[in-house]
Amino acid sequence: MPLLVLVRHGQSQFNLENRFTGNVDTPLTDLGRHEAREAGTLLKNDRFTIGFTSVLQRAIDTMTIILHETGQTELPVERSAALNERMYGDLQGTNKAEAEERFGAEQVFRWRRSYDERPPNGESLHDTVDRVVPYFDQTILPHLNRDEAVLIVAHGNSLRALLMRLENISPDHIEKVELATGVPRQYDYDPATATFRQLGK
Repeated sequence: MPLLVLVRHGQSQFNLENRFTGNVDTPLTDLGRHEAREAGTLLKNDRFTIGFTSVLQRAIDTMTIILHETGQTELPVERSAALNERMYGDLQGTNKAEAEERFGAEQVFRWRRSYDERPPNGESLHDTVDRVVPYFDQTILPHLNRDEAVLIVAHGNSLRALLMRLENISPDHIEKVELATGVPRQYDYDPATATFRQLGK
């Protein structure tokens, strides 16, 4: 049965500093590189056919470390901005506590967790879904339909957007879903029913 594995990149410098990251190209921390190695260790028995990442360095570096740990450094990897993190606009680079002082904790929470609210000059999660899901359906899903094993390394919000598609999660429930950095989430895909089943649940 085709395998799909999702991994959120390891901890980045902006994660460590509690900043809104979005599409700022912040590097992995030492812990982030360790998390990527741990993910590779967990996936060492899986043989992938193709990988996909965003064009942001923290995702690319996490993918590179995972493939080194699994002995699959020759794996073809496609990069696309469609998998980039949700763009936080004017909040990018801002410490989250400072943003709460400036805009109010309730407003910042709505920007972070509501489905449709956009921060100034940024994207909502709905906007992120509108670019991630078509890319998945048009570019990644055909590989699964050919019985291939696919590894995706991306970001908290771009992967949450994808989870809505894979697990039929509603906008009301996705706000409660958190993805830890560097922790693989694995699915079997059934081409006959076009459904995904999360492994290890």
